[in-house]
Amino acid sequence: MQKPLQGKVALVTGGSRGLGAATAHALADQGADVAITYIASAEKADAVTDKLRAKGVRALAIQSDQADTAAAKPLVDKVVAHFGKLDILVNNAAVAVQGKTVDDPDLDTVNLDRQWQINVMGTVATTRAAAQVLSDGGRIIFIGSLLGTHVPFTGAADYAGTKAALIGYAKGVARDLGARNITANVIQPGVMPTDMATHVLGDGVPDALLDLHPIRRIATLEEVSAVACFLAGPNGGYITGDVISVAGGLSI
Repeated sequence: MQKPLQGKVALVTGGSRGLGAATAHALADQGADVAITYIASAEKADAVTDKLRAKGVRALAIQSDQADTAAAKPLVDKVVAHFGKLDILVNNAAVAVQGKTVDDPDLDTVNLDRQWQINVMGTVATTRAAAQVLSDGGRIIFIGSLLGTHVPFTGAADYAGTKAALIGYAKGVARDLGARNITANVIQPGVMPTDMATHVLGDGVPDALLDLHPIRRIATLEEVSAVACFLAGPNGGYITGDVISVAGGLSI
């Protein structure tokens, strides 16, 4: 029985760990060939691609720094050269710099500016490059954050801003590429079990944060990656320019 994404080629940025790796696995489970990017963790990236190939699909790990916007076109060119085409782009790579309010005299503006460069400008550059080669009927999926539309705690202004920027950009991309039946959507996860969350929150999720969730737990990576697969698949073709939260009702 043919899988719904068999014959499709996906690029998942930041796919060596966390949600990116989970999404790469979920796409491969549905038959897609998958390229992932990484910055420094070559061993982790190779471990992911080895597991993807074991599922019977083609896989490729490419070292690419999203902070360098000039790297976007060579990245996309490598994917097309290896697989012959590109059908699905998952803009997952991002960093999180949180914890200090904007009036804090010790605000780390250097890393905050780098966050904007990676989360916004790097994502924009990758999307621009992919749009030139993406198959008609293709999919662009932006991994945002619930903080892009709902900020329930202090110290996250810049991170929230980067994710809010992706929403406006995705809507514009959806409008620009709609004539080619290419969709563009944003998935907004809440808290997930990732290295990024551990860096921001430390070990464990504070009870005060869990209390804000009607469903009093954090998301699993599988729950979020399943939404990405739905948007990438044949049943997601009439959803575009939209924002889908997977956050346990945190924004209610």
